[in-house]
Amino acid sequence: MAQVMVTIHGRRYPVACDDGQEAHVARLAEYVDRRLGELAAKAGPQVNESLLLVLTNLLIADELTDAYEDLAELRAKGEGAAGDGKLGEGLDALASRVEALAARLERA
Repeated sequence: MAQVMVTIHGRRYPVACDDGQEAHVARLAEYVDRRLGELAAKAGPQVNESLLLVLTNLLIADELTDAYEDLAELRAKGEGAAGDGKLGEGLDALASRVEALAARLERA
């Protein structure tokens, strides 16, 4: 079991992870930190850290829900398309979205 130190909202936390997953966990923490920073900038200093963490988690959960809904929609189109090319188009769209998310994570 590996351990990586991550920084979220200026605080460092030790996080255990599977061996070889340290870089992945670090990228996830950077994404969470960036999203939290964006919310903190909008909310201002009057919002406490606990609430910021809750709001950040809700925001990320919403993003994940959207991605799952998109995937389910693409799967449904693929099952109904029966090889007419729509599945390939849908997969291309999903791949583009995943690549854009990955690029955002890398910039963090």
